[in-house]
Amino acid sequence: MHKFEIILLTLALTFPLMAGDTPKIIAHRGYWQTYGSAQNSIRSFERAAEAGAYGSEFDVQMTADSILVLFHDNTVGGITIQRAPYAHFMDMKLPNGECIPVLREFLEATRHVDSGIKLIFELKPHATPELNREAARRSVEMIREKKLVYRTEFITFNLDAGKELIRLAPEIPVYYLNGELSPRQLKDLGFAGLDYHYDVMRKNPQWFGEAKKLGLGINVWTVNDPAIIREMVEQGADFITTDVPSDALLQLNHIKND
Repeated sequence: MHKFEIILLTLALTFPLMAGDTPKIIAHRGYWQTYGSAQNSIRSFERAAEAGAYGSEFDVQMTADSILVLFHDNTVGGITIQRAPYAHFMDMKLPNGECIPVLREFLEATRHVDSGIKLIFELKPHATPELNREAARRSVEMIREKKLVYRTEFITFNLDAGKELIRLAPEIPVYYLNGELSPRQLKDLGFAGLDYHYDVMRKNPQWFGEAKKLGLGINVWTVNDPAIIREMVEQGADFITTDVPSDALLQLNHIKND
């Protein structure tokens, strides 16, 4: 860990936030803007835990032969992930030298990170409703197999996937990302909360109060600017997803001590 990162982490731990006072911080695709890390890597999850994040978000999609892998973009090396078998990707490397993680291996690795950090599991959209539901089913099965139900929270842009996750695992919180549904609509569908871009919440500021009244959680993404972090805190966000979790934790402590 670099000296500057050690200082940030020390400050964050020296002045801990009181539970419920301010939002919890989620590392977007893990804490990847650090030495030896990369987006959606095992190391990025470890670094998020070291930084003191509440959770580490990661992106999951299914290959043509139904293997769940971690990767954000639809294509890698010019190949569409969901249209090709896993064999096409198994030797491809992330920028930090790790292979593209298979979900099973990733979850096994996270079990050994003893910090209680949450797995913020984003299930990416697939080409058809049937594939969205199959990916949801396989995702839930994997979480259950690895006994990580109570460390997992699902998020998704796809409504079919979201409904299937809620049906299959009602005990796991599921948040919706797409931004077009009101808090009341989400509540009626069984979602635990909304997980919207901060611009969506700026355009619909009444949704903060509506979600609170309905008992829904509120996450905003992807917030790196300290001024916008402060704005979202003042509006009442419960979670903030960011690329810079150490900086965000420091910003939250500054806000708390103002």
